[in-house]
Amino acid sequence: MPTREDVNTIRDLAARVAEIAALPVQDEKRVLWRKLNACKPARPMAMIDQVCWNEMGVNGELALRCTDPECRLYEDYLRRTLYQWDHFPVDMVVEPFVRVYKAISNTGFGVQVQEETAVTDPTNAVVGHRFVNQFQTDEDLEKLQTPLIGHDPAETERRLTVAHELFDGVLEVRPSGADPYLSLWDPISTWMGVQNALYALIERPEFMHRLVERLTDAYMSMLDQLEEQGLLCEPQTLIHCTGAYTDELPAPDYDPEKPRTKDLWMFGLAQMFSTVSPQMFSEFEVDYASRICARFGLVYYGCCDPLDGKMDQVRMIPNVRKISMSPWVDEERGAAEIGSDFVFSRKPNPAFLADSRFDPNRVREDLLTTRTICERHGCPLEFILKDISTVRYEPERLSKWAEVAMEVVGA
Repeated sequence: MPTREDVNTIRDLAARVAEIAALPVQDEKRVLWRKLNACKPARPMAMIDQVCWNEMGVNGELALRCTDPECRLYEDYLRRTLYQWDHFPVDMVVEPFVRVYKAISNTGFGVQVQEETAVTDPTNAVVGHRFVNQFQTDEDLEKLQTPLIGHDPAETERRLTVAHELFDGVLEVRPSGADPYLSLWDPISTWMGVQNALYALIERPEFMHRLVERLTDAYMSMLDQLEEQGLLCEPQTLIHCTGAYTDELPAPDYDPEKPRTKDLWMFGLAQMFSTVSPQMFSEFEVDYASRICARFGLVYYGCCDPLDGKMDQVRMIPNVRKISMSPWVDEERGAAEIGSDFVFSRKPNPAFLADSRFDPNRVREDLLTTRTICERHGCPLEFILKDISTVRYEPERLSKWAEVAMEVVGA
């Protein structure tokens, strides 16, 4: 249970977050995100996420003081929110509530990742992986099981009781359900290894079809269970590191006690397909992912996978609204293909922050190039800086990147 000192620490931080959440700029940013997500932007938007937090807070701003483990999780969230607002807010929105995650159980797919890891910085969660191939025979397909979803109402109630003690009168407490992330090929890559999986697509295509079919069916069953038990989250504020605010969700007849997939965004990707042909991408990703995406209200598609040469296939995926344009795309081609139909979700290269010397002018030139290309093709544009593995323990680099980005978007 939280000590009095823990409660005071949390409430002091929460009060600061509440003050920021009440600023008029938060509503202004929500309006801007809604316009962008309707493909009618007032200006480009910018976000920073997936930060190397181990390199931030060198002055102690992120040091945790609580002793109770549950309180420490809330404290970490609050301190990171305040730190980002103070140092690199860009177009983040600070909300006047805290989410309390329901005690949802998931038996999983029955396959445990077997791997070796390579570590260069023991304080950094980013490590190298070498995965063991666990799908080599037809019998191995039987390993893949359909997840069973459950809920522990008593544990959810306990979590809410603690949260009310910590936050009542300062921040709203909101129970939150599952926010689905449903990649087909990310888990397969960890069960087989990327190289093994890619070779199998060529050498054993029918086997791989059976594998991805089983995984798709398992996801569909999982979504059915979450819907039936009322365990999905409310409409999101973020989707894959970008603002998810929209007037199009939730769908009509929304029941907050029983959200449906069609009330939500989802995001999909097939990063290991970066080097496959558009035809193979369509056959092994689009045909299966489309079954899942059809259930949702809106879809953010892509991540590090370069999609500029696969837009004909991406257009086949139902309900896509935002499309990732990674550092490895031909931006001109991508913008010409996207036009005004989707949001051009540009992922600026985080390597600019990891170089031996940080050059803000290089960042400015890169961002301006993207903006000019998108203006020429009429693309709604957002900049999403993510996958930031290191800033060489110079957190001020992120602050400067944010300053340059907000100049470029015209904020």
